[in-house]
Amino acid sequence: MTLNASRLSLYFHGTGSGGHLALGSAAATLEIDGDAALLIDCGPGTLASYQQAHGKLPHAIFMTHAHMDHIADLEILTVRARLQNQVPIPIFVPLEIIATLHQRLATYPGSMAEGDHNFWQSFQLIPVTDSFHWAGLNFSLYAARHHAPGSAWSLHLPGRFFYSGDTRPIPEVLNHCLTGNEVVFHDCGLMANPSHTGLDDLQREYPPALRQRLVLYHYANQQAGDALRDAGYQVASPQQRFDIPG
Repeated sequence: MTLNASRLSLYFHGTGSGGHLALGSAAATLEIDGDAALLIDCGPGTLASYQQAHGKLPHAIFMTHAHMDHIADLEILTVRARLQNQVPIPIFVPLEIIATLHQRLATYPGSMAEGDHNFWQSFQLIPVTDSFHWAGLNFSLYAARHHAPGSAWSLHLPGRFFYSGDTRPIPEVLNHCLTGNEVVFHDCGLMANPSHTGLDDLQREYPPALRQRLVLYHYANQQAGDALRDAGYQVASPQQRFDIPG
């Protein structure tokens, strides 16, 4: 599989923010030639949405960070994968957050009432630093600006798309790492806070040409999404699929 020969799309399972999950927890699946290839994050409700959209358990997962609104459904997934005798699911986890992910999910005693199961038995843990290969594609990672240094990561497929994860504005990354006309899926709500981008941040931090390439997600509710659209931005909605130009 070559990058230019592949038809890529990104399907949003949810676009809500951590404290407002009416729109679902923010998570998306990269699809290659119509098939689900890589789930990005797995918060509350993500697994049900994934199975409804794709009819199976995730084929592989990338974790942007270890806040519960992005990881909680991994507890359900470890049980379902075991009960369905699915081979361990590759899970790409930035090296810096492995310990936090382990502490929050894998140390819970007796993840299955039947016993004889450890959280990690359902997954093939693949620690990643600056890049990784999957499904014939080479992805890059960049530190986001979220909550604490080194706690969250963005995902980049050069020439095709950039997924910010939870972040404050990152012009120092986007001004230097984009290699073409990538679609930039970006965290944004109406109001900024120390962990997330706000609407006013976009005009201050990003040039007009880049703002035209943004698709916003991780906002509080439908009214916030409408306000972001009224400001001239493309905004993702739950169960929406975006084709990614080659």
